[in-house]
Amino acid sequence: MRNIKYFLESFRWLKILFSPFRPFKLKLYVGKTQICTPYFFPRRLVKSKTKPGYLEPVPVTIGFDYCGLGWKTKWDQYDIRHEWNPVYTFVFFGYQIAITVYHEHQLHFWEPWICYEYMTDKKLSKRERIAFCKKKCPQTWTRLHKDGTSETTDYWNLILKSKYL
Repeated sequence: MRNIKYFLESFRWLKILFSPFRPFKLKLYVGKTQICTPYFFPRRLVKSKTKPGYLEPVPVTIGFDYCGLGWKTKWDQYDIRHEWNPVYTFVFFGYQIAITVYHEHQLHFWEPWICYEYMTDKKLSKRERIAFCKKKCPQTWTRLHKDGTSETTDYWNLILKSKYL
């Protein structure tokens, strides 16, 4: 059984609701087991019958599984990569009820929020923290079209609540 500390930590992303970022959305899935958490279908580890002293994964028949927001840093502290969204799932004899958290601007939403939440000084105001994140984690992307034109989008304008723009 997972430690309660890690279970509660998997809900830390809920702080978005009280931050300068626009709220997330929930996606509900009900059907045959198809939603992974994050790389595998929900499963549990049991003692191996063929290799003594080893554990092997088996699919969950009835059970609850979850994973919080997945992310990593690449080259330095501010080079953040979003890995997977939070997902909470219940499996019952091959069928699944899964709730996945997402945002319409997926990558450009989670990475700035992670910078805001984990890498800024909490003593600063929200606006100062956002200014710091805009410097360290810019979200200005240029898209080149086939006809040679380009389109530049600053995702900070799309992910922040209007009073923080």
